[in-house]
Amino acid sequence: MTHMALEVKESLDERCNRILKNMEASLTARDRVGIQDFVLLDPYTSETAFLENLKKRFHENLIYTYIGTLLVSLPPHIYALADNVFRTMQSECNNHFILISGESGAGKTEASKKILQFYAVSCPSTKLLNNVRDRLLLSNPVLEAFGNAKTLKNNNSSRFGKYMDIQFDHQGGAVGGHILSYLLEKSRVVHQNHGERNFHIFYQLVEGGEEDLLRWLGLERNCTKYHFLVQGGCAKVSSINDKSDWKTVRKALSIIEFSESETEHLFAIIASVLHLGNVKFEANVQGYAALNDNQEMHWVSKLLGIPNQVLKEGLTHRKIEAKTEEVLSPFSVDHAVYARDALAKAIYGRTFNWLVNKINESLANKDSSRKTVIGLLDIYGFEVFNLNSFEQFCINYCNEKLQQLFIQLTLKSEQEEYETEGIEWEPVPYFNNKIICELVEEKFRGIISLLDEECLRPGEATDLTFLEKMEEEIGGHPHFMTHKLADKKTRKTLERGDFRLLHYAGEVTYCVVGFLDKNNDLLYRSGKEVMQQSKNAIIRHCFPSTEPDSKRRPETVVTQFKNSLADLAEILMAKEAWYVRCIKPNEAKQPGHFDDVLVRHQVKYLGLMEHLRVRRAGFAYRRKYEIFLQRYKALCPETWPNWKGTAAEGVRCLIKHLGFKPDEYKLGRTKIFIRHPRTLFATEDAFQVCKHKLATRIQAKYKGYKVKEDFLRQKEAATKIENCWRGMMARKEREKRAWAVKVIKKFIKGFMTRNQPACVDNSEYLTYVRLNYLTRLKENLPKTVLEKDAWLTPPPIMKEVSQLLKTIYIRCMVRKYMSGLSVQRKAQLLLKSQTSSMFKGRKENYPFSVSRIFLDTRIALEDINTRILQMIRHEHIKYSVPVVKYDRNGFRPRLRQLIFTQEAAYLAEEAKIKQRIDYSCLKGVSVSNLSDNFLILHVTCDDSKQKGDLVLQCEHLFEALTKLSVIADKQNCIKVVQGSVRFDIQPGREGFIDFKSGQESMVYRAKNGHLMVESTRTKTR
Repeated sequence: MTHMALEVKESLDERCNRILKNMEASLTARDRVGIQDFVLLDPYTSETAFLENLKKRFHENLIYTYIGTLLVSLPPHIYALADNVFRTMQSECNNHFILISGESGAGKTEASKKILQFYAVSCPSTKLLNNVRDRLLLSNPVLEAFGNAKTLKNNNSSRFGKYMDIQFDHQGGAVGGHILSYLLEKSRVVHQNHGERNFHIFYQLVEGGEEDLLRWLGLERNCTKYHFLVQGGCAKVSSINDKSDWKTVRKALSIIEFSESETEHLFAIIASVLHLGNVKFEANVQGYAALNDNQEMHWVSKLLGIPNQVLKEGLTHRKIEAKTEEVLSPFSVDHAVYARDALAKAIYGRTFNWLVNKINESLANKDSSRKTVIGLLDIYGFEVFNLNSFEQFCINYCNEKLQQLFIQLTLKSEQEEYETEGIEWEPVPYFNNKIICELVEEKFRGIISLLDEECLRPGEATDLTFLEKMEEEIGGHPHFMTHKLADKKTRKTLERGDFRLLHYAGEVTYCVVGFLDKNNDLLYRSGKEVMQQSKNAIIRHCFPSTEPDSKRRPETVVTQFKNSLADLAEILMAKEAWYVRCIKPNEAKQPGHFDDVLVRHQVKYLGLMEHLRVRRAGFAYRRKYEIFLQRYKALCPETWPNWKGTAAEGVRCLIKHLGFKPDEYKLGRTKIFIRHPRTLFATEDAFQVCKHKLATRIQAKYKGYKVKEDFLRQKEAATKIENCWRGMMARKEREKRAWAVKVIKKFIKGFMTRNQPACVDNSEYLTYVRLNYLTRLKENLPKTVLEKDAWLTPPPIMKEVSQLLKTIYIRCMVRKYMSGLSVQRKAQLLLKSQTSSMFKGRKENYPFSVSRIFLDTRIALEDINTRILQMIRHEHIKYSVPVVKYDRNGFRPRLRQLIFTQEAAYLAEEAKIKQRIDYSCLKGVSVSNLSDNFLILHVTCDDSKQKGDLVLQCEHLFEALTKLSVIADKQNCIKVVQGSVRFDIQPGREGFIDFKSGQESMVYRAKNGHLMVESTRTKTR
């Protein structure tokens, strides 16, 4: 046990030291991320500076900041604090509590759940401990279902205060727990403000309950059917999943060991409250309240196990004792409604207390050995609304008491630390809210006493008589104000039924209306007696028959609450305190948005500035000598790099060197205390400057040492490598030369015998020759078919192979080229091939035609006269081209159209066919070998009237002749001649055309009567 405690102590010290080092390291970036501990805030009395620091850390996503041991969480993040509490409890073996407070919706309930989850995960695990852990965790959803509700500010607002003790054994395992509840808001059962809901369990039962269960309870799956659920006008909320929450509650009840019977009775009570809310009263003839036999009364009677008649009588009559007998006094309708609502509140409130006690039985630790405890207090925060009533008065009174306790514990811890360190205690000026607490709770003269007195006195006591009583008794108190007591200016801000209290956190105005009714919270004796006849086991337990008779009135609500707070304060004073103040950054639940006004409001009402003033009244900074010396020893030459003496002596030497003034610090037994943050910041800034200089010097020394060490090591290594390398290279060189001699010899011998048949002497040389040729051939292969003659000349031994490779390669290129041709391109090449076979090497200007594309026709159908088209319509026009026709007599040039059809060639002039030549009558076609464009069509002349041969000049000579040869199948009829061409002018009469080359192209009739065609000589490409 002792050994383990020492280990925990050591680990705790190490952890604390690491946290402190991290906090001091953050001082470096304080301008950017703010101060991590508000105690180090220099203008600590400035609320603006406080908010600015909080905002700066919020925007840097640093969501928690300390005020000494108090954690300000925005939004809640309390794992570090929960861990510190747990480890401190283990090391010191004492009891602790964590007080979680904040405005509604700030995250108190979530923070409490996070702490429970943290302990559930981090504590030791066994089967027994796991059962306790599960019950601790699942007590939350049950209590939330029965004690939480949607309010205007929060969809899961706790409507009761909760204190939970978690019990740990000596090994740190959670072995049990106990829950205390405070001031459940019972009035919510019967009334909700607009935009708010009743307790979650009602909606969960109606929306999520099984069909059989609802049928047994007499409920419909429709919240709007029940009066107690619709007053807020928001029975359904999109962000709340009542069905899913119902399943969680059912599971939790089974794990917390609720029996099936207890669960049924519990849900029967919840359903009975809903039915009770739907009970309506009518006035009878005498004007008293009467009840008909309606369905709702039937279900209330059945679910609570109370006879219908007894229940009716209890809701419509009141028992009055008159000497020795009891008289039933009938209710008016208003009194009956009041009695019904009071009964509903009593049933729910007592059932809630039974539920808390049942959970406590489940969490109870059966082992009687000593246990350490961590308490979680999830309590209401200070509330200031537009209309503040009895509930806000109680809640704010609770906060006054907790603030009083908080200041006392803080001062106590400060004073103890001063005494431990041997430093003189300096009185701390702070606002002591004892005066406010006494104003509220003082016997006979306090507000609570006056309220109880007004509730209990005979006669017509009203809220206004209570107000008058306060004005009479405490009217002169500096923290109390009413409309009657106020000056003219202040009176404008107060209604006649209001009173104002100046709390520690600011002024709050309360409306006195409803104070007496809410404080009385009376349940008529007749209603209590009716409940005592119930067959429901839980109701019987909540309304025991042994309960003292109510001849003496029970304690009022506020007195019960006051006594509960006194008990709570006694519990808390016996424990070490830790605090979490939850702050919500904005009302809209938006991430990254910081509402300055809202946060300022919460900082004020949480008393953070007051707490900071108390913490800063003495010394802002305190650290153990070892930690302080370790961080700042570099600032003094005597303490750097290693101090030989004690840490305390080292710190004295250090602060003397730094020149601290006597009023700026105190030296305790184990710690140094620094009064002002500016002193610490100056020291930190000097350390940052010194750190860079030291780092530079250390780097220089280290780099020099490393470089020298590396140089010597590399030099030695280089020498060894050099020796080995030289030996290896010499051996390789010798082997290479011996190999080279052999190769050269073999190569020379092979070259000398290269022309001999293959043998041992020349086989390698011939292989080299083949390989060399094939390698060069691979790099110099022709790129196109047209380069086939550029084949690399082979050596004699490779001639046959080279020719075979050339043939294969050319075929491959041709096949590759042909596979990439379109149909049109193939047809074009066939025509070009035909032209080549007729004119290549025979006609001078043939090379110029190779690159020109042959068209299907040169004259479009629309350009041919329609009369001509009609004349030859039975024949299919294959090709047409414009030509110049020279007369047989005189050789006059005339423009004509040459048309090839399937059967004949036509020479046309506008709308007239000048000559038709059947392909069968075409004897041949003559062209010269020069670069002119003349062609002579020779036709058979059997009749003297028939026209003779045609002399034509055509721009597209090669295209026209190729088309003619294909259409008429006259490839062999086309002749290329030199010099002169004879042609028939008509049968029996001849003519001649002479062709020659000249300086320019011209056509004319020569003196000898021949047609002279002179053309320029073209350069062959």
